[in-house]
Amino acid sequence: MARKRTQVLVEIALTVALAAVLYAVFHLWLPINAFGGEIAFTMVPIMVLSLRRGVVAGVIAGTLWGLLQAIAEPQFIAYPAQALLDYPIAFGLVGLTGLGSSAYRSAVERGRTGQAAWIAALFSLIGAAARFAAHVLSGVIFFGANAPAGQPVLLYAIVYNGTYILPSALISIPATVVVLLALERGVPSTTVSPKGV
Repeated sequence: MARKRTQVLVEIALTVALAAVLYAVFHLWLPINAFGGEIAFTMVPIMVLSLRRGVVAGVIAGTLWGLLQAIAEPQFIAYPAQALLDYPIAFGLVGLTGLGSSAYRSAVERGRTGQAAWIAALFSLIGAAARFAAHVLSGVIFFGANAPAGQPVLLYAIVYNGTYILPSALISIPATVVVLLALERGVPSTTVSPKGV
C-alpha cells in the first residue's frame, strides 16, 4: 500500500512538472486578456492523470499546478480569494475529469479503444467546463466592474473567460485522448491502481 501511494505521489509530482514544462514551451496570451488567461496545454497532464488514477489524484495535481502558476503570475492576482478561485480551485476542478476513470479503464480492459477515447473526451470536457465555471465565478465576483457599460456582468465573464478556456479545451481534449491511447500501448492503465492517494 505504501509503495502504491508513493508511486501515485511521484506521478502527481511529474504531472505538475509536465504542466510547467508545457506552459514554458507554449502559452499564448491574447490581446483582449489584459487581466490574465492564456491558451495552453497545461490541462492535458492533469486530465491524463485523472483518467488513469482517479479524481483524487487529479484534483491534487491540478491544485498544486494552480498554486505554482499563482506564484509565477502574481501580477494577475487582485485579491487573495480571487487567486484561490482562479488558480488552485480552477485547476483542481480539472481533476474532475477523473470522474470518468472507472468507465475509461473498463473500456480499455474490454479492448474498446474507440469507446475509451470517447469517454476520455467527454470527461475531459467536464473537467475543462468545471475550470471554466470557476473562472466565470471569479469574473463575476471580482472583475464585474470591468464589464462594458450596459453589458451584463455574467455575459462579460463568460465571453472574457471563453476567449482562452474554449481554445485551451479544444486543443487539450484531443491531445489528452492521443496521449492516453499512446500510454495504453506502453504502460496500460490496467497495470496501475485506479485509486488516488
